[in-house]
Amino acid sequence: MNAVVATSVFAVFMVAAVALGLLALRGRGKGGGLAEWSVGGRSLGPVFIWVLMAGEGYTSFSYLGAAGWGYNYGAPVLYVVAYMSCGYAIGYVVGPMLWGYARRHGLVGITDMVAHRFGRPWLGAVVAVLATVFLLPYIQLQITGMGVVLSVISYGAVSLNWAYFVAFAVTTGFVVVSGLRGSAWVSVLKDVLVIATLGFLALYVPLHYFDGYGPFLDRLVTEKSDWLTLPGHGGGGSGGSGLGELWFISTTFLNSLTVVIFPTTVAGYLGARNADALRRNAMYLPAYNVLLFVPMLLGLAALFVVPGLAGAESNLALFKLVVDSLPAWAVGVIGVAAGLSSIVPMAVFMLVIGTMWGRSVLSLVPRLAERQKSAAQVVVVVAGGLALLLTYTAPNTLVRLSLISYEGMAQLLPMVLLALVWRRLTFRGAFSGLIVGVAVVCVLVFSGNDPLGGVNAGLVALAANLAVALAVTFAGPRDADPRPDAEVLAGDPVGEEGDPLAVTRAPRSASDHRV
Repeated sequence: MNAVVATSVFAVFMVAAVALGLLALRGRGKGGGLAEWSVGGRSLGPVFIWVLMAGEGYTSFSYLGAAGWGYNYGAPVLYVVAYMSCGYAIGYVVGPMLWGYARRHGLVGITDMVAHRFGRPWLGAVVAVLATVFLLPYIQLQITGMGVVLSVISYGAVSLNWAYFVAFAVTTGFVVVSGLRGSAWVSVLKDVLVIATLGFLALYVPLHYFDGYGPFLDRLVTEKSDWLTLPGHGGGGSGGSGLGELWFISTTFLNSLTVVIFPTTVAGYLGARNADALRRNAMYLPAYNVLLFVPMLLGLAALFVVPGLAGAESNLALFKLVVDSLPAWAVGVIGVAAGLSSIVPMAVFMLVIGTMWGRSVLSLVPRLAERQKSAAQVVVVVAGGLALLLTYTAPNTLVRLSLISYEGMAQLLPMVLLALVWRRLTFRGAFSGLIVGVAVVCVLVFSGNDPLGGVNAGLVALAANLAVALAVTFAGPRDADPRPDAEVLAGDPVGEEGDPLAVTRAPRSASDHRV
């Protein structure tokens, strides 16, 4: 009976979420073209951009992985709060800059930007393939997270394998139809449920299991002090986790830079109605990070309530606290909040992959050039299927999947960000650095050398990437690009069309909108 009640609540909310996504398309005809589907027609206001980008930062990784890492290690998981807050500060400058560049040239993603900056359409295709490789683990992460949620709230009635398939099917159907605008609308529902459920659990768990915060924290300090300092539980010695101060600093630094050029973050930037909405979001989004302390704290509480969880089982720490003590309907509602925390970001990740391929890869095929949106939607299904296959064949803990994605995507920083502000960086330099960076990060991660000497492997690879890019740039010839700086580089969009601080400017030529 508990399984029926909880899964029924879950199913009703999932149907409501899909209906809300479809409702977002009212008055949009048949859904418009690729720009309408992928970046919401560049018309989303501050509220929708806020909830959409907050949803990017609050995924099943945060709901389950943060609790799991809090359970396994303790203090190191605070890197999530650190890098996201720093990333929002960097995004205050970078977000409007990328928005202005894309709007000025009619671009819809980072692959477009790279292709336009270096004047090589095929380079956008290369970046699309590379970004897809590093984004698939993040989609796998969300499938795993939602599958775990559905299996647990069904009290085991739904197996993990079927739960993974349901997560894939629901999200794929949702994103193909509704696009970015639908994801933004559903993010509103998700945020309401996340705030309500985490607020409730922050009070309920300490009171129910420990008679209050005082006894809980006293017991934590007395019995589990290793979890409260870096490098956390099991972190010391030659066989430790390696998650000490150097790892914390290097990971926070790397991820705060990477998150601003993450394809899904950029999709949120480009969906904004104006640059000022992005500046406001950069100021308000850190407040959302307060919620991240709750699953971390619940992971620590689970040490006393459900001891002995190991490996991927630690991702169940939060739900193990509530399944046996709350009524089934409440378990269902909490499951919905966690499930939507998977669906919204997973939808945006799949949408971004579809957009990159539809715009930068398949558009190079003459017969597909005029059908970019339909091609992108097919890619969404394929990408989701590949992530589902990876979920079945190569499972991993949620935080590890997140770190692999970020470390790989970080290697695009020179080509995507540095190149847009420094004209001197040549194509040969940027491309050579990218090859070296990707090679180094793959070798370090898959040989088990992450972190390397306590330093995040992605930062080590990025340092090699930059060194090669600069060496090749200064040693080789300049790129023969006759375009002026205003055509190639990005800057503060104050005064551009669509910005509240716009000033009168000369009309652009048609060539400004071509890649």
